[in-house]
Amino acid sequence: MIGYLRGKLASKTPPWLLLDVNGVGYEVEAPMTTFYNLPKLGEEIKLFTHLVVREDAHILFGFASESDRLMFRTLIKVNGVGPKLALTILSGQSAEEFHRCIQNNDTQSLVRLPGVGKKTAERLIIEMRDRLPQLEGSPVSTESGAVVLSPAAVQPVQEAVSALCALGYKPQDAGRMVRAIPAEGKSCEDIIRLALQGASK
Repeated sequence: MIGYLRGKLASKTPPWLLLDVNGVGYEVEAPMTTFYNLPKLGEEIKLFTHLVVREDAHILFGFASESDRLMFRTLIKVNGVGPKLALTILSGQSAEEFHRCIQNNDTQSLVRLPGVGKKTAERLIIEMRDRLPQLEGSPVSTESGAVVLSPAAVQPVQEAVSALCALGYKPQDAGRMVRAIPAEGKSCEDIIRLALQGASK
């Protein structure tokens, strides 16, 4: 099991990252909460990882903090919740927001996430209530300890739509969500964050 990776950020195309670890490139799938605080390309980061082994693929998931990874591992233990849906939940809500939904039996907020129907939302509340991990988050940081926001993407609007589709939204819904955001001068990550915040209201 790979516990974490420390290396240089080679590329980022939500939800995928490429991490250069001593000359070996690791493809890592990450939630948007990790993307929001990525350093610049070429800078060093550390990601806590979880490896999913399937018959047709080995997929490495990466997280900014151990608490995010613990939340992911707790989510995939819920009946009917796989790694993709767990990643979508982590991308669409902060750990604090998710915790609040579970504690308040708020199925309405949960069903706004793609792939989460009423039955899944109810199951999440029932099964997660007693085993929510401690919410101790820490952002991805450089070796100096300074958090550095990512630079603007070349085509942030198109990349934001593609990322939302990868998270499970239908293309027309992703396009509508992004069009509702004043995208001028914003990075892909900023547009995605605002679009997801708008969808949760």
